[in-house]
Amino acid sequence: MSSSYFKIIGKNPLHGTIVPQGNKNEALPLLGALLLWEGDVILENLPEIADVQKLMDVLRHIGVEITSLDTKGSYLFQKKNPVKSDLPYELCSQLRGAVTLAGPILARTGRVFLPKPGGDKIGRRRMDTHLLALEALGAKIEVFPDGYMITADRLFGKDILLDEASVTATENAVMAAVFAEGTTTIRNAASEPHVQGLCRFLVAAGAKIEGIGTNHLTITGVTSLSSPEGGLKHRIGSDYLEVGSFISLAAVTGGEIHITDVNLEDIRMIRMVYSRLGIEVRPTETGILVPSDQKMEIIPDYHGATPKIDDAPWPGFPADMTSVALVTATQCKGTVLIHEKLFESRLFFVDNIIAMGAQIILCDPHRAIVIGANRLYGQRVASPDIRAGMAMIIAALCAEGQSEIHNIVQIDRGFESIDTRLRSLGAQIERIPN
Repeated sequence: MSSSYFKIIGKNPLHGTIVPQGNKNEALPLLGALLLWEGDVILENLPEIADVQKLMDVLRHIGVEITSLDTKGSYLFQKKNPVKSDLPYELCSQLRGAVTLAGPILARTGRVFLPKPGGDKIGRRRMDTHLLALEALGAKIEVFPDGYMITADRLFGKDILLDEASVTATENAVMAAVFAEGTTTIRNAASEPHVQGLCRFLVAAGAKIEGIGTNHLTITGVTSLSSPEGGLKHRIGSDYLEVGSFISLAAVTGGEIHITDVNLEDIRMIRMVYSRLGIEVRPTETGILVPSDQKMEIIPDYHGATPKIDDAPWPGFPADMTSVALVTATQCKGTVLIHEKLFESRLFFVDNIIAMGAQIILCDPHRAIVIGANRLYGQRVASPDIRAGMAMIIAALCAEGQSEIHNIVQIDRGFESIDTRLRSLGAQIERIPN
């Protein structure tokens, strides 16, 4: 699988209906959270992607029994043995999502060795916010070349101000604080939909969390969590980042796609940004429709100033959508500045898009000016990370001729059977084994 590549022939408008996968960024912390109690848990709408499968392998290693149920994406999780504190280095070093196991294992066992996490190659992804939050709750941190030893005989509620609104650090702090003595306040907390999903999942098991959906969370510690009679069942929400990618695919190929199972609140800022690119999205009874008659023209700021698309903590524009927005802008008439503030290497993939014919000026590691509309031509490229991989698929599907996208193991980490699903919309995309 890892040595395969995508062969794509572009310039075919995509048409049809598609259902977004479950939210990857909600699924990963939920798999950690279920370690906090002994009862059975059923998770529904888990995306069938590499990162989720790897984290499930980690859970099996530390004592969780996992059974696939009849409904696609549904699994039963049972903890029949004590949870182990030592995480498998080989698996965790490939997986950024493993970091969300630190909080729940520490809360349950008082000790966890967290291997340095892997994931996308988009620049440094600091662990400091996680460690400082756990330290504030009473944990001791020892730093080793290959990871972190985190120990705590007891955890105590504290007033914590996160030094950045990190999603996974917020999730780790919340899960650790559930069993901390007293009350924990987390300020500057992340509030993305997947953080909200995690908090509601914990509340369903008896956690006391207030302020869900805001950047000020209050957690009153409890001594235990428990599943309702018959076990706890939770359905993971739709991946709004994938919804944003499908909107782009429809627009740049000149097609018409109906996307079902969409939470309109989750894509409110994405719709606002796309509207500045001349892309309209229409709500329907079952989701949204991206019609074929798009203007595809960038709306300047007042007085004709160059507009800017920049990422920000929720409810701002998601950082994970900047790569897709950049490629989308190449197909829109006008000029826009893309400002990715979070990761210093996220925009380095633009060399590939420039090679395809795009007019992009990379100002520095965080800013790029896109001058559109450009005619793109098929090229041989390689994906450095999940989101750049999807952006390259979008570019290839609107380009003339044939493209090859290599290193698609990165794409498979975040998008479920994306080639099969896009073919259902009329895309000419094949997975070719090397």
